[in-house]
Amino acid sequence: MQRNLLAGLDIGGTKCAVTIGSVIDSRIEILEKKQFPTPPSPEQAIKQLEDMLDHILQALNLSSINAIGISCGGPLDSKRGLILSPPNLPNWDKVDVITPFHEKYGVPVGLQNDANACALAEWKWGAGQGASNMIFLTFGTGMGAGLILNGNLYTGTNDMAGEVGHIRLAEEGPLGYGKFGSFEGFCSGGGIANLAKKMTEAAIHKGKTPSFCPSLEDKEKITAKSVGIAAQNGDPLAIEVYHEVGRKLGRGLAILVDLLNPERIIIGSIYGRQQDILELIVKEELQKESLSISHSVCKVMPSGLGEHVGDFASLSVALHTIEK
Repeated sequence: MQRNLLAGLDIGGTKCAVTIGSVIDSRIEILEKKQFPTPPSPEQAIKQLEDMLDHILQALNLSSINAIGISCGGPLDSKRGLILSPPNLPNWDKVDVITPFHEKYGVPVGLQNDANACALAEWKWGAGQGASNMIFLTFGTGMGAGLILNGNLYTGTNDMAGEVGHIRLAEEGPLGYGKFGSFEGFCSGGGIANLAKKMTEAAIHKGKTPSFCPSLEDKEKITAKSVGIAAQNGDPLAIEVYHEVGRKLGRGLAILVDLLNPERIIIGSIYGRQQDILELIVKEELQKESLSISHSVCKVMPSGLGEHVGDFASLSVALHTIEK
């Protein structure tokens, strides 16, 4: 049995994390994970990531690793290892994150956006195991897709494949990815909150006050989570909000099914938390909107790695750099 020791580095707008994992055959074990607030400059962040990685390796009494994977929000240039000014990392303009780690540790280093990294993780260790054609949808802060096609990660001509959040699903609707009525506008945490705010205002004007927003003054406190909890507790307006989200999610999935003919679509974050409310609506809309012969071979399911998919994401990028 071959054992690979992998390091995963997650670079986010608010926090960074370093994870060490051990992979034997198709099994993975996370040995340690540490995180810290994202520093203001890329240079500081890279230095702290190196220091944290050194500290963990020393604490685990490990003298070497086999590969390093880096997961970060896009846009990226994964081939050249550049981070290209993601919205949540405004100071990171054409920052080379591969070279410093490759030079210091002397091992292969890979970079992928967070959706691709999560897709790789689900494919290797989660609900996508054994699939040749699989889509992972983030459905969290934003809506993005990682694509496994014909048994390979597909990133497109310049790493922009999978930007499904930009697809317009309706002429009007919540704002997401710079576009009203977009997939991300309806199917993301911020989009759900904005949809709920609009529907709440209309409901209160009609004298129907929802449990999650007792007055118009409380409208800006609405979140996808608060609406989700209210829906689980039977609030009629909250359920109506999530049913609308489910219909738009099903419509978005139908586009992907018709276009890419996947065998599995795995949906992260909010879908798993609200599956009881969303699943039936999503599948009804998907069946209605997609080609039946394509729909018949596609399964839709929540993330197999659940809330921990992000912990495995950068490690899967490290493994991918060895295997590709």
